[in-house]
Amino acid sequence: MTAPTRLVAATPLPDRLRQLLQEGWRYGLTSLAALVTDTGAYALALRAEVPLAAAILLGFAAGLAVAYAGSVMWVFHQHRLHDRRAEFAAFAGIGLAGMLLTQASLWWLVSRQHWPPVPAKLLTAVGVFAFNFTLRKLLLFTRAAGANSA
Repeated sequence: MTAPTRLVAATPLPDRLRQLLQEGWRYGLTSLAALVTDTGAYALALRAEVPLAAAILLGFAAGLAVAYAGSVMWVFHQHRLHDRRAEFAAFAGIGLAGMLLTQASLWWLVSRQHWPPVPAKLLTAVGVFAFNFTLRKLLLFTRAAGANSA
């Protein structure tokens, strides 16, 4: 007979990787809430006969507010910038860059590569999610080099 097989304990994840994974799924849930808010505000504005461009802007602003609030209150616990207005402006700028990236990606995939619009949108959404999360994490929600942990 052979000796009983030992159960090998899983090696715990390093703290930084565990934190990154936790931030990633929390950011995903926060992004989902922002998307629901954006879409709801957009739909309500259209129902109120607000012009399309204004409805898009209202939806984006409402979703951005939810994304930022969730990010600073639940997702990320470190801040590179001390000025919250500057932090919000940079957060919004990354969001706008993500929207432009979405537009460019969809144009390229649908118009130039002849992808069906829905799969193109899904692929683009994954890429833009990663783009927004990575830039926001690295530029806004990581302690600056040399900063004391307080």
